[in-house]
Amino acid sequence: MGLIHLELFATLDLVAQAPGGPDEDPEGFPFGGWQAPLLDDVGGAQIDAAYAEGTDALLLGRRTYDIFAAYWPHQSGGPDDGIATLFNRVPKYVASRGTPDLSWAGSTQLGPDLPAAVREIRDRHEHVRVVGSLDLVQTLLRERLFDRLDLWVHPIVLGVGKKVFAEGAVPTNLTLLEPPAAGPSGTVYLHYALADGVPATGDMGEPDRGVGQGA
Repeated sequence: MGLIHLELFATLDLVAQAPGGPDEDPEGFPFGGWQAPLLDDVGGAQIDAAYAEGTDALLLGRRTYDIFAAYWPHQSGGPDDGIATLFNRVPKYVASRGTPDLSWAGSTQLGPDLPAAVREIRDRHEHVRVVGSLDLVQTLLRERLFDRLDLWVHPIVLGVGKKVFAEGAVPTNLTLLEPPAAGPSGTVYLHYALADGVPATGDMGEPDRGVGQGA
């Protein structure tokens, strides 16, 4: 069985809506493109390394797929050639209830039973990347259908926008796989794995405070 990796960019208040540009997800959100002023060489290298680590499939929501399909096929030979070559080569799976234009080579629409389709993809591939696709991510989080979470937390607070963990998120344990890494802009990269069980509770007034007790 392979791994499903969630790749997300968020603010300190965990807003993850439209980091890439003002037209990405503009409805009721005035801060589209908030990530661009904060992207530095360290963060860029981290993102490239995360995407390149064995990725053999992309799993995308409809909105993200449309943005990627309009951009990445035209970037070969440019400054983003490495990621373009990867994204253009691997299979792309699209979660959509509509009828997306699947003209990007290697694209397939998933069936109506999304959890079952994602499990089948995970059995077929080694490293499946979910980039952006926040609505899809909410479903994967609720279903615990992910194995890794790469989260870049940026030093701004927006106060509005769709968040990484929205209403309906289920109690979940995560394990930090490596020490957090900060870039010169103040963005912190966090690399987690899904862990067993649910969050424990404890009593800070007890001598063993800080040691969780079974929930």
